[in-house]
Amino acid sequence: MEAPDPRTLEALGLAVAPREDPLSYPGAWPAESALLDGNRLLPLDTLVFEDRVPVLSVGSNACPAQLVHKMAERGVGCRIPMVRARVTNIGIGVSAHVSLLGYMSASPFHSPGSTSELFLTWLDEAQLAVVDASEGVDSPTGNFQRAALPAADFRVELESGEVLDRAWIYVNRWGVLHDGGPGPRSHPGRQRPLISELLAASAELRALFGTTPDEFCARARGDRALCLRGRELFAEQRWTTVSGLEQYVRPHPAARP
Repeated sequence: MEAPDPRTLEALGLAVAPREDPLSYPGAWPAESALLDGNRLLPLDTLVFEDRVPVLSVGSNACPAQLVHKMAERGVGCRIPMVRARVTNIGIGVSAHVSLLGYMSASPFHSPGSTSELFLTWLDEAQLAVVDASEGVDSPTGNFQRAALPAADFRVELESGEVLDRAWIYVNRWGVLHDGGPGPRSHPGRQRPLISELLAASAELRALFGTTPDEFCARARGDRALCLRGRELFAEQRWTTVSGLEQYVRPHPAARP
């Protein structure tokens, strides 16, 4: 009997997509840089791809299973280099909207002096269009816009030590949630404690989404009107603040590299 391939997402424990299991968001990230080739992670012989667009991931776009799901939905090939990078002046916050997929997304914010370990996905034109569409970049009411981070303000350093001139990142159109003070709160990386804390802080939110993370996800999933009301409630309760990255967002027609 042939031995199972140890490079598959199932063998590596990376096969669950948050689109299918909202409480797993942001999903499992790879342990190292790799080429996502369909359902497998393969070694990379280079970390820079001049014919592709470098896009930083702060949430589920760094989860291989999520990328596989997105590409399959649009019939686009899923051969994507995923490269670990150290990024300065970027923090990972909580998007000021409720995802139609049933979770609270991560969104970047300007965090001077901080360093984040993120994944850089090198996308070709068709893959970039898929991810743009999934983030709502094409729509004036979409939840995210794509921003260009210049090296002068944000250092994106690869494992090789190479520093990129520029990288792209998705910025929430509605802002991020704050931490009770003037600045954004950090995303804890897990849904249950985050949603539990938000529900405990607001009777209005509990009336809309229930009293538990499971109820929250079940009610939000696929209910566009309810998700919109949740976003409005965040603003009404003054939980929302700017990310500080708005100045780097470009109008969509000009954003296509």
